[in-house]
Amino acid sequence: VQLQASGGGLVQAGGSLRLSCTASGSIADIGYMGWYRQVPVKPRELVARIYGGGSTTYADSVKGRFTISRDNAKNTVYLETQNLKPEDTALYYCNANISPWGTGYMDYWGQGTLVTVSS
Repeated sequence: VQLQASGGGLVQAGGSLRLSCTASGSIADIGYMGWYRQVPVKPRELVARIYGGGSTTYADSVKGRFTISRDNAKNTVYLETQNLKPEDTALYYCNANISPWGTGYMDYWGQGTLVTVSS
């Protein structure tokens, strides 16, 4: 099982980016999917998560600016970011709770995608 993230880049403050992350491999089921971010010398923090039934949770710092969604047919999770601020600059990681065929659920991580917001 692999997670492939894309969509990061350099954007001016106030701009937008759309991050995508697709799970591939021998997958029986996917539970929650989400995005974390990390900056140097700080722990990785949860940005947003979406559960299998569609409920969502967001970090307070991104509420009203970021929207998480998923396409179950494509095993893909999206993060629409709007009104980006310099403090949103970070390496963004996708995360998913996946049950490969024949095993139980485990957390998987994608490679980071860098979001840089200039002031």
